[in-house]
Amino acid sequence: MSKETKTRWLLLSVALLVLAAIAAWWLWLRPAPLPAGLIQANGRIEGDHYTVAGKVPGKISSLLAREGDAVEQGQILARLDDAEVRAKVEQAKAAVQAMEAQRDAARTALATLKAQIPLQVDTARAGVAHAKAALAAARAGEQQAARDAKRFAEMLKRKTVERHRAEEAELAWKVAKAESATAEAAVTQAEKALAEAELGWQQVKAKEQEVAALEAQLAQTLAALAEAVSVLDDLSIRAPAGGIITTRIADEGEVVAAGSPLFDIVDLDRLYLKVYIPEKVIGKVRLGLPARIYTDAFADESFPATVRYIASQAEFTPKEVQTPDERVKLVYAVKLYADENPDHRLTPGLPADAVIRWQEDAPWVKPRW
Repeated sequence: MSKETKTRWLLLSVALLVLAAIAAWWLWLRPAPLPAGLIQANGRIEGDHYTVAGKVPGKISSLLAREGDAVEQGQILARLDDAEVRAKVEQAKAAVQAMEAQRDAARTALATLKAQIPLQVDTARAGVAHAKAALAAARAGEQQAARDAKRFAEMLKRKTVERHRAEEAELAWKVAKAESATAEAAVTQAEKALAEAELGWQQVKAKEQEVAALEAQLAQTLAALAEAVSVLDDLSIRAPAGGIITTRIADEGEVVAAGSPLFDIVDLDRLYLKVYIPEKVIGKVRLGLPARIYTDAFADESFPATVRYIASQAEFTPKEVQTPDERVKLVYAVKLYADENPDHRLTPGLPADAVIRWQEDAPWVKPRW
């Protein structure tokens, strides 16, 4: 056999071995494709971020949380210097107490007036009625005395009565006239007393206006106190949601402006896996589809998830996508939100695979790369 023939046979043998190896890999070693109705993808766990910032400027007096700390909603993360604001709160409290004392005193005086005025008016009206009755009696006595004096005067002219009797009748008439004048003066005095008593209702009205003005001033003082307390509360920087502090931007002793970011928190109960779906299968993915997330850290466990976001525009595959055949393709970003995160085992930055089921009867299987 010639050397050239041997070379040809050697090349043919190598080619056959390569084809045999490829066939063996294809038949036995190649991962089985996913069942119909499933789509696999991979990415990294991410979460909803909350930027923590103060509403007012100030100097950080104490820092109560750092990177990696697990925090709960409402937990105080830092405090700004509050000496000046606390002084304003105390001043506002003192002003409220003083205003409440004035208001209460005015209310007491008003209640006293409202209790006294009706009694005074009723007493004055009774006095007027009594004085008028006495005046009527006095005038009646005067008229009778006048008639008697006139009758005795005529009888004196006819010499049918003694002079002293006529003089007595004349004197009685004068006394009755004086009594009528006195009764008239008493009526005038009683009516004046009634008018003065009824003026008390104007005092009640004025006192009611005074109480209303004090109530308005008290409301303003309370508003100033509430504002000072609110500012004091704003000096305590609280976590807007529970999660993990991923970034701490400021340090204790720093002076920060209003709105300056101080912390970044990731909500561990709102984690999602951001994956990229090839353009050729994105039409099968829709919002609300179930999915399962798989991680190397918890190899024997899957985490249920739901498709909550599908990008409206395609993009070239990002570099962090690990599957070689998925690179340089047009893909759509999809977010698979974990339905639950027991014991907060899933954390941001964790690489993970996912399977999306777009057909209800498709059996769940792990990703096969």
